[in-house]
Amino acid sequence: MRAILVDDEKLALMQLKRTLEKVVENVEVAGMYTNPLQVIDMVKKLKPDVVFLDINMPEINGLEMGEQIQAQLPSVEIVFVTGYDQYAVQAFELCALDYVLKPVHPERLHKTMERLRTRLNTPKTEQVHNVQPILTCFQSMQLQLPGQEPATIKWRTTKAQELFAYLLYNRDKMVNRDLLIELLWPDCDTERGATQLYTTIYLIRRMLKTMDLNISITKGRLDAGYKLDIGDVRIDTEEWEQQLKLLPPLGRDTAEQYERVLGLYKGDYFGEYGYLWAEHERERLRRLWLHHIHRLTEFYTGHRLFTSAVRMNLMVQQLYPLEEESYFNLMKLYAEAGNRPAVEEQYWLLSSRLELEMELSISDPIVQWYEKWQRGPGIAQR
Repeated sequence: MRAILVDDEKLALMQLKRTLEKVVENVEVAGMYTNPLQVIDMVKKLKPDVVFLDINMPEINGLEMGEQIQAQLPSVEIVFVTGYDQYAVQAFELCALDYVLKPVHPERLHKTMERLRTRLNTPKTEQVHNVQPILTCFQSMQLQLPGQEPATIKWRTTKAQELFAYLLYNRDKMVNRDLLIELLWPDCDTERGATQLYTTIYLIRRMLKTMDLNISITKGRLDAGYKLDIGDVRIDTEEWEQQLKLLPPLGRDTAEQYERVLGLYKGDYFGEYGYLWAEHERERLRRLWLHHIHRLTEFYTGHRLFTSAVRMNLMVQQLYPLEEESYFNLMKLYAEAGNRPAVEEQYWLLSSRLELEMELSISDPIVQWYEKWQRGPGIAQR
């Protein structure tokens, strides 16, 4: 197993090397670098199995560097090492193998290397999905080709985009022609609507051909409708939900795995477009994500891992700034820590956002808790 270590502090490099060689047999430290700008060229030359990468470096942010390394050598695994836990979600969004905090403890590093060994020993046939195109449906529709960044599909018309999105949502099902006309061209008569539909299907087929994707649109008998077959293309929302189902029981050893999967959720299903027909799926996936976030928050809180619990609720606020429960959770967590300004800030943020965007007031249980907390010594009952 070949490894490259990157940290702008030489002492930290030496300590990591000693710890790594202590807990792992047959590991070769192929290079240690304090200058991260040297690493990009050396990765292609040395072809390591794993790169241990510090996030906080003066010349370049480690997260940016991780992207460049994976672009040069897609097969390499990245393990981020840092003294701060605020980058955990971003690290896992980059598909890092793991994320460890300084000082690196031997027991924690051993778990990381066991995970790496499992990954390296996985047969290539099980990793074939890594070279398949991905269509994203979280927030916006994008296409990610193997080894490339996700890119927005440049549809000729907004109707072509919505028709493709609707067929994608109903993939492998024959969708009635009249239903499509009513959905997309409700003001057209049947003949004109049918012409619009045929033209838009043609535009989609031509776009799919230029992208060289194994996606086809089949026409039903007697002009009954259309069916979309996505072939070997992967769908991010479908894979995310499958990963949720495969999660092991929640515990100290699996909490990071939960965070990694939950971090793959990027926002509402086709959230940028606001399609009314997608609202049911949008709400279903949103509730599924929030349910697991709340479970993880309760786990962290119950084990007095307050920093991690705070991080979960900040994730919720970033995606859903009107989700009251996240503010209430943070208020209680900050109250537990005796951080009065933070409690007051969360209450003010919730009040201002509800009033500004929804013309609503804070719900009574939160108001009552806050008033009781103000009257008390600074920490209300949970």
